[in-house]
Amino acid sequence: MKPNDCQNIQAIIFDLDGTIVNSEPLHEQTFFELFEKLGHKHDHGINFAKYLGTSDEAVWIDFLKKHPQDKSLNELLHWKQEEYLKIARQKNPVFSGATEMIQELSQDYKLSIASGSRHEVIETMLKLAKVDHLFPVKVSSEDVENGKPDPEIFIMTADKLGVDPCSCLVVEDSIHGVTGANAAGMKTIAITHSFKAEDLSHAWRVVSTYLEILNLLIR
Repeated sequence: MKPNDCQNIQAIIFDLDGTIVNSEPLHEQTFFELFEKLGHKHDHGINFAKYLGTSDEAVWIDFLKKHPQDKSLNELLHWKQEEYLKIARQKNPVFSGATEMIQELSQDYKLSIASGSRHEVIETMLKLAKVDHLFPVKVSSEDVENGKPDPEIFIMTADKLGVDPCSCLVVEDSIHGVTGANAAGMKTIAITHSFKAEDLSHAWRVVSTYLEILNLLIR
């Protein structure tokens, strides 16, 4: 990398699940428990790997196509969120080193969140990481019509930050997230928490540790 590769980057947009918090196993656990309560422990037909980097809504929509319920989509979303938060508060899934990385980057860049999670989940996870005060902009799946890999959430985040999309760098862990950020005209760093490096090769850089992110971005 040339020393001036990142000199035009003004803001960093972070994904949340799988990037800052090791929450994907907890999301999967929560959905399995709810599917079982709905009578579909073994025949739910949901392949969770397909939904990494998307939203709870996407999972429930596909589940409801297979298994219509008396509960509405909004009721299912709320139910899942409440159950997930109970588990997350107990287990605190923040990745080791995430807090320190964010604190260091906040000294040089505007920071924001662009996540498929809902706002209450975002706020709870950032408070667990003790970095909620470092993210003045947080954009959720609740704020957009189209989830990742659509670029809408990234474009909206840049707008709320007051910076041009080409001045943003996105830190993601998923194929869908990298695809969406690229489509928004942003540089991407993909961390291999959820996918292999070869699956994330469409990112600007692929890393396996937070230290590598700091080495790329600290001025």
